[in-house]
Amino acid sequence: MSDVDDAIAAARASWGRIADTRGDPGVSRARRRTTQAIGKRLTRIAVADAAILVGAVVVGMIVPLGIMGALLVMGLLVAATILFAVWPSEGRPPPPEKLRTVDIKALPAQTERWLGAQRPALPAPARTLVDQIGVRLETLSPQLGRLDDGTEDAHEVRRLIGEQLPAFVNDYARVPDTLRRVERNGKTPDAELVDGLKLIEREIAEMTARLAQGDLDSLSTRGRFLEMKYRDGEEASS
Repeated sequence: MSDVDDAIAAARASWGRIADTRGDPGVSRARRRTTQAIGKRLTRIAVADAAILVGAVVVGMIVPLGIMGALLVMGLLVAATILFAVWPSEGRPPPPEKLRTVDIKALPAQTERWLGAQRPALPAPARTLVDQIGVRLETLSPQLGRLDDGTEDAHEVRRLIGEQLPAFVNDYARVPDTLRRVERNGKTPDAELVDGLKLIEREIAEMTARLAQGDLDSLSTRGRFLEMKYRDGEEASS
């Protein structure tokens, strides 16, 4: 095989890997979060540098800066750029106990942040499920925007993603690493974690469907009304 053939094969393999990850919700979310984090850092850098330059212009109109002043401004620009480049784009994730009381509308996003912080310490199959749960939480979030915090549906959502999910993951985290792959009652803690996360992911999907039932019924009713009013009217007039 020639060098050209090797290059073509490598390019095809790269495109294949890209195509494989396009449908992966976890990869898409990770890329989006990375892009958002970079955008926030660049915005902060731009604002800080602009403020330094404006301040330098104002001071220069009153007192000549000279070479030392110019060097000081350059140093401030470099320092601000480095500081905001390494500064975390988001604050620390909320502690699990705060998830019990956070507003229901903000709960999915707060739980997703907390769960994302636990992700690196979990086994690979569990990390995949964490990504899927993150997608489920993003889908659930708009449904909760119209939900009263005092309803039974809200209490059920809070119990699952604000209490049971964090408690379950924390229970696993407290198991010593050397015991996580040791069978106990026919299952390893790693397997128990994966099975539990599968149940939680499925339950969040069912909650989303239940909360959307009213909108689905309304859409279906309106669709039938439009058919009766316009399609049947066209047939009668023809």
